Amino acid sequence: MAARLRAPELVGRGWLNTGGAEVRLADLRGKVVVLDFWTFCCVNCLHVLDELRPVEERFADELVIVGVHSPKFLHEADPDALAAAVERYAVHHPVLDDPDLVTWQAYTARAWPTLVVIDPEGYIVASMSGEGHAHGLTSLVEELVAEHEAKGTLHRGSGPFVAPTPAETPLRFPGKLVALPDGSFLVSDTAHGEIAWLESDLETERDRIGGFGEPQGLCLLPVEVAARVGYEVVVADAERHQVYGISLGDKQVRVLAGTGQQLRERSGGGPALAQDLSTPWDVAWWEGRLVIAMAGVHQLWALELGQLDSLSDNDSPADSLSVLAGTSAEGIRDGAGSQAWFAQTSGLAVGDDGTLWLADSETSALRSVTTAEGGTVEVRAVVGRGLFDFGHVDGPAADALLQHPLGVGVLPDGRVAIADTYNGAIRVYDPATETVRTAATGLAEPSDVLVDPHDGTLLVVESAAHRVVRIALPDQGSRVEGRGTPPIGRRPRWRLESCGCRSTSGRPPARSSTCAGATRPS
Repeated sequence: MAARLRAPELVGRGWLNTGGAEVRLADLRGKVVVLDFWTFCCVNCLHVLDELRPVEERFADELVIVGVHSPKFLHEADPDALAAAVERYAVHHPVLDDPDLVTWQAYTARAWPTLVVIDPEGYIVASMSGEGHAHGLTSLVEELVAEHEAKGTLHRGSGPFVAPTPAETPLRFPGKLVALPDGSFLVSDTAHGEIAWLESDLETERDRIGGFGEPQGLCLLPVEVAARVGYEVVVADAERHQVYGISLGDKQVRVLAGTGQQLRERSGGGPALAQDLSTPWDVAWWEGRLVIAMAGVHQLWALELGQLDSLSDNDSPADSLSVLAGTSAEGIRDGAGSQAWFAQTSGLAVGDDGTLWLADSETSALRSVTTAEGGTVEVRAVVGRGLFDFGHVDGPAADALLQHPLGVGVLPDGRVAIADTYNGAIRVYDPATETVRTAATGLAEPSDVLVDPHDGTLLVVESAAHRVVRIALPDQGSRVEGRGTPPIGRRPRWRLESCGCRSTSGRPPARSSTCAGATRPS
C-alpha cells in the first residue's frame, strides 16, 4: 500500500476572511479541506471560484475551502489589492496570502488554478489542475464524508470563515463606460450587477438598469443599426457568459447571445442564443458587426445582428456567432486571425482608420487587428512579449512593458491610451513613432479609458477606487525608465513544465481553454 502524504502546513503573510485569526491545518482536522491555489488576474481561476460555490454550499458542514493566493503579477502581491479582489469576486471562504509562494512550492503546484484535497485526518488524497473539476470533486467529497463518518473522524459544523463588512459606495468595482449622445454616460457597475446611468458630472445618477451578473464591456451601436435591431447598447456579462441588448427608452434588457452556460469545448460559433460563451469581457462595433472579447477562451468572436421587427413573440432573432480570430491557445502569435494567439483579451476600441485595438491582459500586450486584402483578419502585437514579461518601461514599443492592461481608448490624433491596470497608470502608444509614454500614474486599477466626445477630456474608470475620473488629454507624456518583471518576494525564475502544449517562440508555451497551464516557479 502506498504511503499516505501528510499535508504541509499553510504558511503565508496573513489571512483574509477569518476575522484576523490564523488558520492551521490542525484547526481543520475532521473536515474535508480543499485548497484552491489561485491568482486574481487569471480568468481560469475566476471560473473555478464559480465552480466551487455550489460544492461549498452543498457541503457547508463537512467541507472547508481555503483559497491560497499565490500571485503571478507584482501588483497581485499587494495585500490591499488582494483584499479588494477577494471582495470583488465574492470569495466566501478563508484566503491565505502567499506572496512568496511558500505554500505553493510546499504543495508543488505547477499551474493556476490547482486544487488539492485533504482528508479529515490531514492527508493529501488528490490534486488537480485547471477548470472543470466540479463533478469529480463533488463525488470525491461525498466519498470522503461517508468514509470518515463511518470511521468517526468526521466533524460537522461551521468552519473558520468570517464574513467581512465591505464598504458601501455608489459604484463598486466599475468596469467599463460608454458615452451617450446627450452627454450622459453608462458605467458597468460590476460588483453591484447593474448599469449605472450617470449625468455628465459622472456622479449624479439618472437611472439604473439591473438584472446582470458581472457586467463589463459596453458598446453604443450606430444609430442606423440601433433603429433596425430595436436596442441601442450592448453589454458583455463576464459572470453569466452572455451578451445583452438594452433599449434605453424603456430600459428593457434582452439576451443577444449565450445560453448562460460556460463554453467548455472549442466552437466555431452558430446561432447566438444556442451558443455557450466563455467570459465575454468587452464589446465593440467594427466593420458592420459586433466584436466580442472572449476572455475565457482567448479569442475574438463576431456577432452578426439579425432583423427583429418581423419576428413574433415566439421567434428568436437571426443573430449568429462566429470566431473572428484566435485558436484558443494562450500567448502571443501574430499573423492571420485564424492562426493568432491571444491571452485573456479584456479591452477593445476602434480607431478612425478602422483599426481594432485590444488589450491582452495576461501577456501585458497591446494588439491591433486590421482587415487585409480579401477580407482576411491580420493581428499584430505592438507592445508585449509573452505570458511572463511585464513591468513599467517606456520608450520604443518593442522594448516597452505593461502590467496586465484591461482597457484601451483611441485619442483624437490616433494615439492609443492604455489602462495599464496593475501599474496604476495610463500609458499612450503612438503609432507614428512606435513609442510608449506614461501619461498618468497613481490610479487605483484603471480598467477603461474613453475620450469624452463633448469636452475632449480623458475619462478613466478607476475600478479599485470605485469611481470614474477626468484627466487632461495626454500630451506626449513623460518617460519611465522602469524595470521589467520584478521578482515577488523570493520567487525564483520561471521554469517550463511539460503539459502537452508546444511553444515555438522560446517563451512559456501557450495554454488552451482545456489546459491548466504550463509554467511554475522552480
